[in-house]
Amino acid sequence: MTERDEIILIGPIGAGKSTIGELLAVRLGLPQVSLDDIRFDYFREIGYDEEYGRRLRAEQGFPALVAYWKPFEAYAVERVLADHRDCVFDFGAGYTVHEDAALFERVRDALAPFRNVVLLLPDPDVETSQAIMESYDPYVARDREINLHFLSHPSNRLLARHVIYWRGLSPEQTCDRVLAAAGLG
Repeated sequence: MTERDEIILIGPIGAGKSTIGELLAVRLGLPQVSLDDIRFDYFREIGYDEEYGRRLRAEQGFPALVAYWKPFEAYAVERVLADHRDCVFDFGAGYTVHEDAALFERVRDALAPFRNVVLLLPDPDVETSQAIMESYDPYVARDREINLHFLSHPSNRLLARHVIYWRGLSPEQTCDRVLAAAGLG
């Protein structure tokens, strides 16, 4: 297996993946690939039903929609990593959190060649991280239940090669830490 150097940012809702991804892309002179921006193209390739997704969220809430997304998310991870090179990836919060062992293994296998899978978190403590992210991003508070699940689930820690805690750091300082962890700073 050939090792790949692209940086992949993972973490819960509001962890700064898109913000730090943009800074890294500028600093490295590379394109930024935000999986949230292109996910539905990949989802539709394997039969995602958008109307069903809307009904599911309206009737059963966001956690039910997230559960429906899981097989589509694993596929999207595989596809985006196959389709793009020489870029900075930022994944949405759910792509790397899986209860289903087979889906988790698919994501783990897709990420295996990448030496710079970086988990971004404000703090090692789940509740502290949640509180900090809620103070920055209203979506974190709105989707508190699912984000606490993303924060406390072991998947991200199992997949990450590096964990960067950014409490008290500016986005630029966090970017510096990611580059240093990747051996690029």
